[in-house]
Amino acid sequence: MTDNKYLRPPWTDLERQRQAVTLGTWIFLGSEMLLFAGLFAGYSVYRGLYGEGFLIAGRHTDIVYGTVNTAILMTSSATLASAGRVARAGFHRLAWHLLAVTFALGFLFLILKGLEYREDIQNHLVPGGSFGVAARGAQIFFSFYWIMTGIHSLHVSGGLAAIGRLLITSRKDLAWLAGGGSEDATALYWHLVDVIWIILYPLLYLAGRSHG
Repeated sequence: MTDNKYLRPPWTDLERQRQAVTLGTWIFLGSEMLLFAGLFAGYSVYRGLYGEGFLIAGRHTDIVYGTVNTAILMTSSATLASAGRVARAGFHRLAWHLLAVTFALGFLFLILKGLEYREDIQNHLVPGGSFGVAARGAQIFFSFYWIMTGIHSLHVSGGLAAIGRLLITSRKDLAWLAGGGSEDATALYWHLVDVIWIILYPLLYLAGRSHG
């Protein structure tokens, strides 16, 4: 795709525009990784200090919700990656439908996370005076749980906004998906969202379960 209508100032070459979009996206993703790296480091330190409490607390997370949401996000990354490939191959309508499937899967992830949060609140798993797990360090575990999954859910929401923009913008010009690099940048961001969750899943949902 070399149509000049997909160029944006100050670029005069479509390939350079794509490269610039990709570079900018990687710089942004690097800053996001630093944010989560700090959280992961804090989690590791406190797990070392309160190992038993973290294991006990980990058994109170909902493994079903966590596993289903992991499958949903991994599938959504596959559909988004496929959308980019088929768009560049000229199958623009199929690419649009794959984007729509990705959006639906991401939205389903948030719905299930909301249902999981509701159960967590009902089970008194919010750190505070009525917290339902007596083990020392359990409240710290769930503090990390709420902070990390909450920030991740905000990133999912941001990704859905970006995918929604692709769907709306390309509705009247399906070839735009293979145009100036927006789909590639959105895919990079969404894959980061997926990778972060793949790290969160064993930290929060598998912790302690091998210990009975």
